Amino acid sequence: MPVVVTTDAVTAADWREAVRKAAAALVDAGAAGEGYPDACVRVVEENGPYIVLTKGLALVHARPEEGGLAVGVGVTRLATPVEFGHPDNDPVDLLLAFCTPDPDAHVGTLAALARALSDGLADRLRAASGQEEMTHALKEALPDA
Repeated sequence: MPVVVTTDAVTAADWREAVRKAAAALVDAGAAGEGYPDACVRVVEENGPYIVLTKGLALVHARPEEGGLAVGVGVTRLATPVEFGHPDNDPVDLLLAFCTPDPDAHVGTLAALARALSDGLADRLRAASGQEEMTHALKEALPDA
C-alpha cells in the first residue's frame, strides 16, 4: 500500500504553486525528498502541460531519482482552479501527485492510477465532502498499488 495523503481547499496563485503544494504533501509524508516539488515544476517547464490529463486534473510527478523515497500518492483539491496553459483541459482543480523510489514502481503506480481514473476516481474525489472522504476514495482506488 502506498503512502496516501490528501489536502483540501488548497490555495495557489498559479500552477507552479499548485504543483509545489501537491508535491510538498508527499515530502511532508516522508515519501519524497526535499527537492521533489521543484523537480515536479521542472517537468512542466521543460515538457509543457502534458500532465493535465483530463478536464481539470493534473498528474504531478518527477523521475524516481529526483526524490522518490517510497511509493506515495496524494490528492490536492484546490479552492480555486489554476491555468496550466493546456489547450483543452484547463483550468485544473484536482492534482494527483505521486512518487516512487524506482522505475518499476513508477510504471506500476502509473498503471494503477490510470485504471482508477478510468473507473471514475476524479469524480469521486471531487464529490468527497472533505479530506477523510478523499483519503477513503484514494485508498479504495489503489488497493494493490
